[in-house]
Amino acid sequence: TVANIKSQIKRNKQNEKARLRNKAVRSNLKTRIKSAEAAAASGAEDTEATLRAALSTIDRAATKGVIHKNAAARKKSRLVKRLAQVEAEAS
Repeated sequence: TVANIKSQIKRNKQNEKARLRNKAVRSNLKTRIKSAEAAAASGAEDTEATLRAALSTIDRAATKGVIHKNAAARKKSRLVKRLAQVEAEAS
């Protein structure tokens, strides 16, 4: 159903804008995490840089309120743990 109330129509527009913005941030987040994992798995030289970029993106998403700060901490922890595990297996 479409809202008849002016304030609700405006609210719906704002929510849609925010949804698309959050979707873009979340998508970028997943991409950065995947690229960091891929770099570690392949033993690339820029693993450190991709990890830093991924952690930065996670922090930014938390700051913007796209994900909760505890969710951000969890994602960062798991990512660093996984990369450490991959490096340990490689050496």
